[in-house]
Amino acid sequence: MAALLEIDDLQVWYGDLQALYGVSTALDEGRVLALIGANGAGKSTLLSAVCGLLEGRAEGAVRLQGAPLLGRPAEALAYEGIALVPEGRMLFPSLSVEENLRMGMLTRRAGHWTLQRVYELFPVLQEFRTRPATALSGGQQQMVAIGRALLANPRLLLCDEISLGLAPVIVRQIYESLQQVRAQGMAIVLVEQDVQRACRMADAVCCLLKGRVTLQGKADAFDHARIAQAYFGH
Repeated sequence: MAALLEIDDLQVWYGDLQALYGVSTALDEGRVLALIGANGAGKSTLLSAVCGLLEGRAEGAVRLQGAPLLGRPAEALAYEGIALVPEGRMLFPSLSVEENLRMGMLTRRAGHWTLQRVYELFPVLQEFRTRPATALSGGQQQMVAIGRALLANPRLLLCDEISLGLAPVIVRQIYESLQQVRAQGMAIVLVEQDVQRACRMADAVCCLLKGRVTLQGKADAFDHARIAQAYFGH
């Protein structure tokens, strides 16, 4: 059987600037891939290629259960079962918490995640459901962004820097929630600056450096020194 997500020899250009050089990786259903690398390594470009938000030119292949994704609009891919938790959360400031959450339901995909189950996962959101989403703390806003993505009932959840700028106690809560999400069989690509935390949660790791894969394999197969070498290139 084909993997849920397959990326094969992906190359991306922004004008004359090449951002990705022949990146290949794969992810099975119910598994977690930690996508690591320094700023500018190409992680967000890779996520954009998967979810239909890529503004550059791409060659190679990105497939979801064998179906090609490159060149298709983000809305179509959302209906196919791909959801993004974007860096910076990107909530609608004019909408309440619950209205922001309901935006994830527009694809009308059936599945485990309902509004009530999201509230069970993040009880504070039910308490604050009528407040403007952007009036919440950073960690609570991140919970809204994750909940919105879950309500699309995706097969593949893309998480871009979900712990960035959050207090350690909130980061721990966020990761505990992702473990519950994973338990429902959802595949997750986790882009994360906290390499050790990401690798602890992931089944596999893929490290990018200046648009190239420098390390790939089972997350528990590499020690800290080997990951640091791949991350920094020395």
